[in-house]
Amino acid sequence: MCVLITFIKNHDTPIVKANNRSLTYILLISLLLCFLCSFLFIGQPGWVSCLLRQTSFGIVFSVALSSVLAKTITVVLAFMATKPGSRVRRWVGKRLSNSVVLSCSFIQAALCAVWLISSPPFPYMDMKSLDDKMIVECNEGSATMFYCVLGYMGFLAIVTFTMAFFARKLPDSFNEAKFITFSMLVYCSVWVPFVPTYYSIKGKSVVAVEIFSILASSAGLLGCIFSPKCYIIVMRPELNNRHHLIPRKYQ
Repeated sequence: MCVLITFIKNHDTPIVKANNRSLTYILLISLLLCFLCSFLFIGQPGWVSCLLRQTSFGIVFSVALSSVLAKTITVVLAFMATKPGSRVRRWVGKRLSNSVVLSCSFIQAALCAVWLISSPPFPYMDMKSLDDKMIVECNEGSATMFYCVLGYMGFLAIVTFTMAFFARKLPDSFNEAKFITFSMLVYCSVWVPFVPTYYSIKGKSVVAVEIFSILASSAGLLGCIFSPKCYIIVMRPELNNRHHLIPRKYQ
């Protein structure tokens, strides 16, 4: 929330304008919602919370990842458009980035809709994990659909990481790809161990691990992508101008 407010207050500064302001706001809002999604995992499971917690997290996080992917594509196309006579210039703009976000998010929303229609999650009383207690938890309904949702987010992260990794050595004015690369490394380092851990533990520990994964990956994206910009906006405002952001040969 503080980062979003900081960017809104500095709406017209060069560092906020760089690489599509609308994508930045979409990413910040989706990350805020990702943090809020963790509250759906807290408390006694009910029909509504079981239906919403995995699907809402999957859709919101896919919006965040697709926004990062769109920012990466913008970085690459913006550099290619600087070459004389490049035909890529017609692709640089909000239309392409918005299309990437909408299409990628729609696919995840469609997966979640199929999940809810075919085999929705439901409250389940586990009487086997502990001998003297019953644990009320959410049964995911279809494990296949659950891993399809996670797999699709992993696919978006891998595509984003691959593009950002090859674009990390572009000139300094387009170096947001470096921060995106680190953010995707953090994301993968959190969610890759999640799958075996999810199957090896039971009861309340499952919820704790998933909450930790959501908060850690969201914080990783937020910190890696936005902390350098916030540092310039708050601590070094004299660097927040076009002269320092763009090398002379690209001005």
